[in-house]
Amino acid sequence: MTNYELMFIIDPALEEEAKAATVEAVKGIIETEGEVIGEADVWGMRKLAYPIRKKSEGYYVVIEFQAPPTLPKELDRRLKISDNIMRHMIVNKDEK
Repeated sequence: MTNYELMFIIDPALEEEAKAATVEAVKGIIETEGEVIGEADVWGMRKLAYPIRKKSEGYYVVIEFQAPPTLPKELDRRLKISDNIMRHMIVNKDEK
């Protein structure tokens, strides 16, 4: 298992329940093959460096997880097609 960190930005127009459901859905995708380490680190609303989809703020969430090397590709594919997630980044924490 490899250690990864996922940061994603949720659309700020969503209601709190929808944001929480999105975080749980992402954790569910990870838990199909991997394991979430600790709790999701919710940073909350932050100003974006540049507008994304004509929005200047986003709801930031960071999740650390362990998974086999095949999971990040599938996770990336599913996050790209999600309407609720504006941007995401998966980092391999074991690479030096």
